[in-house]
Amino acid sequence: MSDAITETRFQFPGQIGFYKGKVRDVYIFKDKLAVVASDRISAFDVVLPRAIPYKGQVLNQIAAKFLLATSDIVPNWVSSVPHPQVTIGKKCEPFKVEMVIRGYLAGHAAREYKAGKRMICGVPLPEGLKENDRLPSPIITPTTKASEGHDEDISREDILLKGIVSPEDYAVLEKYTHALYEKGSQMAKEKGLILVDTKYEFGKFGNEILLIDEIHTPDSSRYFYAEGYDELQKADLPQKQLSKEFVRQWLIANGFQGKEGQRVPEIPDAFVHEISERYIELFEKITGDKFVKHSTENLEKNIETAILKNL
Repeated sequence: MSDAITETRFQFPGQIGFYKGKVRDVYIFKDKLAVVASDRISAFDVVLPRAIPYKGQVLNQIAAKFLLATSDIVPNWVSSVPHPQVTIGKKCEPFKVEMVIRGYLAGHAAREYKAGKRMICGVPLPEGLKENDRLPSPIITPTTKASEGHDEDISREDILLKGIVSPEDYAVLEKYTHALYEKGSQMAKEKGLILVDTKYEFGKFGNEILLIDEIHTPDSSRYFYAEGYDELQKADLPQKQLSKEFVRQWLIANGFQGKEGQRVPEIPDAFVHEISERYIELFEKITGDKFVKHSTENLEKNIETAILKNL
């Protein structure tokens, strides 16, 4: 099995900080960030013990493609992508919310709906929906951005009431979120996919609001195949999807949902390989490009060199 990057621990000239996220290693400089997309994988806000070969490359290259494709409608943080697993860009002050937008009743929202909830993040949902049904119109269901542990659902009203984001800035975040989802849905449709739900993160660089982090990747988004969608819904069958949901379902089937006292099950080599192949499948399907596996020889050293050359 190919090498995978579990973590990096570089020290660069001018570096003033380091942050290890669930998936990314972030090197902080005075006015810029160098972000390494590791091969770590998380589910239920827990980092799983096995790294997934080529996952970081898939995430970084999908995000780079979509950030470029949406830069005409929403400005973003990216300055350069000097390596398949590295992005360098502006150091923004992040908003402490994630803007989740849903066009369909799936994943977390479906689980909440099945449990009887008809209000998610302050947004009412109609009666009579089935899992994976299209919603009357896309809804924004924000979450708090937790530095550790679980992100929590929060309503627009609570975000404004608690002063997490100003009313003026939040109006821009909502506008940008809808514009990005519309563009992402259009691009997905052209490839025979449905962008079911996704999340966006934003930050401020000076007074300008920028899109930060990744967009439209399998870690931040859920995709269904458009072909067969209607037939599967009518037959009450699961949708064929490209997302991380199959990892969550495997974990649930093996007794893990990220709850206190639960232990992450041991992930066999065969499933690690399957996850890797599924990520590559999504890359090729959503981008329309052939995935070229970057050499994993001296991977850590090559990442370090790429960052050094672009500081």
